[in-house]
Amino acid sequence: MAGHSGRTLYDKIWERHVVTQLPTGQTQIFIGLHLIHEITTAPAFDMLREKNMGVAFPERTFATVDHIVPTDIRRRPFLDEQAEELTQTLEKNVKQFGVEFFGLDSSNQGIVHVIGPQLGLTQPGMTLACGDSHTSTHGAFGTLAFGIGTSQVRDVLATQTLAMDKLKVRRINIHGSLGTGVYAKDVILHIIRRLGVGGGKGFAYEYGGPIIERMNMEERMTICNMSIEGGALVGYVNPDQTTFEYLRGRPYAPKGEDFDRAVRYWQSVASDA
Repeated sequence: MAGHSGRTLYDKIWERHVVTQLPTGQTQIFIGLHLIHEITTAPAFDMLREKNMGVAFPERTFATVDHIVPTDIRRRPFLDEQAEELTQTLEKNVKQFGVEFFGLDSSNQGIVHVIGPQLGLTQPGMTLACGDSHTSTHGAFGTLAFGIGTSQVRDVLATQTLAMDKLKVRRINIHGSLGTGVYAKDVILHIIRRLGVGGGKGFAYEYGGPIIERMNMEERMTICNMSIEGGALVGYVNPDQTTFEYLRGRPYAPKGEDFDRAVRYWQSVASDA
């Protein structure tokens, strides 16, 4: 495990998304994709109503019901009154503000950190925000993915930007090979054990090395998902051919020649990272 010298993927994506430097010393960063769900959004939408504001870029916002969906009986209204209320509120908000919604009747509905990759919404070189601490999952695709709070959800809805402090980058290289019965979850638990649950505070974790390079996308997502458990707001893997092939043919990924052009862009972002 080591620090990082030179210009990282984090640096390159950050620089391409800077809007301005704020008087507070923070940087205003444009957010390319905003994923929302039923838990952290209701107060954020209420704040927009109070200020008579709309969603700045509804085409960059996608909503789904995630945490409160029953695992057995999905019939409406839900037996759990709070779950039903949260679902109804999200349905009302996305309709009023013109946000694309993957509801219970949609085949695209699911865990927010799963459907982003599965649908090809999550792509290399972008900034992504979601009101969930495990948003770092999307970093497996070479994405700067930030878990945010409700007031920040409001800020992204209203401006498509966030006020942020730039993180330092800690490169974590994993060498050797995995023994029988040792999986991606074991790798990230070992990293957290070595660096501590607060070891990532103020850092983005950049995962690399032969073991990471041999992992499939689901394994990389497992690694990045738990970055926050080690105190790192962001965890990511530099995109490569494994990343590109996973995205090929996904519903929201570019198609045909556009996909080839996208790959060339994604490669350019990662080229000197």
